[in-house]
Amino acid sequence: MTQTNSKPIVIPQLIVGLGNPEEKYHKTRHNIGFEAVDILVQSWGLSWQQNKRFFGFFTEGQHRGNKIRLLKPTTYMNRSGQAVQAVLDWYKLSPESVLVIYDDMDLPLGKLRLRLSGSAGGHNGMKSIISHLNSQNFPRLRIGIGKDQQKETISHVLGKFSPQEAQITSEILKVAEKAVDLSLKEGFEKSMSLYNSFSVVNEP
Repeated sequence: MTQTNSKPIVIPQLIVGLGNPEEKYHKTRHNIGFEAVDILVQSWGLSWQQNKRFFGFFTEGQHRGNKIRLLKPTTYMNRSGQAVQAVLDWYKLSPESVLVIYDDMDLPLGKLRLRLSGSAGGHNGMKSIISHLNSQNFPRLRIGIGKDQQKETISHVLGKFSPQEAQITSEILKVAEKAVDLSLKEGFEKSMSLYNSFSVVNEP
């Protein structure tokens, strides 16, 4: 976090994508956080390494002139906080320096929502992180996966996107990459102001 004109600018130092390990969860709605950080790692020329100390896949490097670290916990969703806390403790980072990317079924497919703080909103991964860090005051980027009134919540979030949904998801993940990039360049609040109203519309 840096200071300009007495107003703090939030620059993420650790970016966490939430999901579940195991091949059967690959590309499911609940794993869109994993997909988002995979895109960042590839785009920034980094590579994942399994890190037992941090209970997940981890990488670090420079981007936009900032030291940046990325994490994919392999603890399963409901224990994600264990991995995040391990990284914060090791590097002596504050909760405010963490950006968490995860799915949100209360947001329509094709929308993003960025916030500097807030509750878990029923998301088990976020519940775990808030509990371990003893704080709700950290940035988060929620990616909409929508709801299906015909399905139970668990079967919906652990299901895979239809081809049409996958096309929309691919587009919104590109937008998420731009939002994270801007947050590193000009601060998280700038990214919030630009991308919170953004929506991907699946045009015919």
